[in-house]
Amino acid sequence: MRRALALSLFVLATIVSPAWTLAEEEFQPLFNGENLEGWSGDAELWSVEDGAIVGSTEAKELKHNSFLATDKTYKNFVVRLKFKLRNGNSGVQIRSKLHDDHVVKGYQADIAEERYMGILYEEGGRGILADVKPEEVGEHVKKDDWNEYVLTVDGPHIKQELNGFTTVDYEEKSDEGAKEGVIALQLHVGPKMRVWFKDVEIKELP
Repeated sequence: MRRALALSLFVLATIVSPAWTLAEEEFQPLFNGENLEGWSGDAELWSVEDGAIVGSTEAKELKHNSFLATDKTYKNFVVRLKFKLRNGNSGVQIRSKLHDDHVVKGYQADIAEERYMGILYEEGGRGILADVKPEEVGEHVKKDDWNEYVLTVDGPHIKQELNGFTTVDYEEKSDEGAKEGVIALQLHVGPKMRVWFKDVEIKELP
């Protein structure tokens, strides 16, 4: 009986395991953990420390929001990453357009100390596209610790999950919505701030 059960479990593992591994392997790293290869931004603002991307305005005052952007553009995808915010306002740009002087405009999954955490914002465009209840989102935020964003962008559909909690499930109905663009990380103009990002991965969708 034990031998038959063990054999059954082994057969099940050989069937299920490869599929699970394949699903995990579909995610590809966007950040190698060592340097900013594949990204472009102001070297005075962005660096790598202990396997994480660090954005800081402590040594340079911003005249406008500044971004670290991927060299490649993406259409439909799931991007997941971990972030830690010391203070201020940041965000993850998706399907966005890179302009001069490290300015990026487009969809943004917002990262903020309080009010705007978890919203969907259009930087340099229409403003707040999908709002949240701050007190509800706040229950899922780990202050002074690592948080995870999972952002799904598939056709007109944008879904944002913060530590497993869906903050935004948005359907784009405007022709203004971008179909392709860079992924970027934000440093916001204002008080000196600091933010960290790590484990940045992407799974491209058909």
